Amino acid sequence: MRLGNAAVRVVAGFSIAVLTAACSSSSTTSQSSTAAATDSSGGSAGAGTPIKIGIDLPISGGDASTGIPTDNGAKLAISEADKAGVPGGFAFVADDIDDAVQGTHDPAQGAQNTKTFISDSAVLAMIGPFNSNVAKAEIPLTNDAGLVQISPATTNPGLTKGDDAKKLRSGNPTAPNAFFRVCTTDDKQGAAGAQFAKELGHKKVFIVDDNETYGKGLADVFEEQFKAGGGTVLGHEHLNKGQGDFKALLTKIKSLNPDLIFYGGTSVTGGALLRKQMGDVGMGGVTFFGGDGISDENFVTTAGASADGSYFTLAAPELSKLPSAAAFIKAYQAEFKTPVGPYSANAYTAAKIEIAAIEAAIKANGNKFPDRAAVLKNVAATHGFASPIGTVGFDANGDTTAPILSLYKIQGGKAVFVKQVNLKT
Repeated sequence: MRLGNAAVRVVAGFSIAVLTAACSSSSTTSQSSTAAATDSSGGSAGAGTPIKIGIDLPISGGDASTGIPTDNGAKLAISEADKAGVPGGFAFVADDIDDAVQGTHDPAQGAQNTKTFISDSAVLAMIGPFNSNVAKAEIPLTNDAGLVQISPATTNPGLTKGDDAKKLRSGNPTAPNAFFRVCTTDDKQGAAGAQFAKELGHKKVFIVDDNETYGKGLADVFEEQFKAGGGTVLGHEHLNKGQGDFKALLTKIKSLNPDLIFYGGTSVTGGALLRKQMGDVGMGGVTFFGGDGISDENFVTTAGASADGSYFTLAAPELSKLPSAAAFIKAYQAEFKTPVGPYSANAYTAAKIEIAAIEAAIKANGNKFPDRAAVLKNVAATHGFASPIGTVGFDANGDTTAPILSLYKIQGGKAVFVKQVNLKT
């Protein structure tokens, strides 16, 4: 967690492919920023001056099982770029701050972390956040400050599209959009999830969500699309924050005889306990389906044997199916001694895009320290960028031009790949 001005550095990870916990951690305090170099000679103006990339992710508590490997992906890209040498002689530094409070992602903490990055002139770009409700608290800040941020995992459509997106940027509506993401959105994820459920033969669903930005948004799209596909929605309930006993709700659901429960939310906001308690009321045989919020190790460890048979979608490609990911997987496993996480490659890609934008800005500025506006402009112009998750770029809203969604089933405590689809329209 954030203590004063110290940034926690965590080196650990979990694997979505095998869903095993194998982490070790260490923490250090990042060095304080120094003034940007002002050498006008055009030579090594940086002289080791740090250029920081802020990373805001949940790296403690239940969310850490996905947050830490995502953090690792970003840090690997930053470390590789620094070792390769930075134009102007600068040094790339990862400044990662935890946005979890008492084990769960927290919008207020995310906003505070973002303010910390904004106030540090050495921070030229930001990775994160992981959760959509945290992004809602951060976007007004980065938009106003012109600090570019790329999220590896936030999927709520309202972050980039429609009236909701305009409201988030109402404080400085004429400023260039500063928020981007390399994952697909819930309007696509929910629709694909409904199609997958139909393909699996499910006709009657009861929907539950955690009443957060991500969870409710995903559940609402799933409901709309499941109905449109001819399915029957028996009901839709919202969980209360901090709720731990779902047996009354599940007993009600059981009386309606669904063949599927769809959950919109994360494992720590109720998904894992909901699945576990399904068995307690005699619903262990009913299929449980969710989005990427239940793709973490916490879902399996909390739900236990009840996790088996559950399905989830992931707003990212299956790396084993991509030749472009082979070098990344090898480097990640060598560095962290654990398999990659569900969004490790997304974070690596986000960091690589920001690094390329920063390096181009340095060169354009005569090898001197660039400004944030130049970095933001370069990120916005990204297209045809080769990465472990394929060739990516951004549209006018800041959304990825390569939306990929994958489907997994948990068997024997492991996430088994089922299929993936390209949702580009």
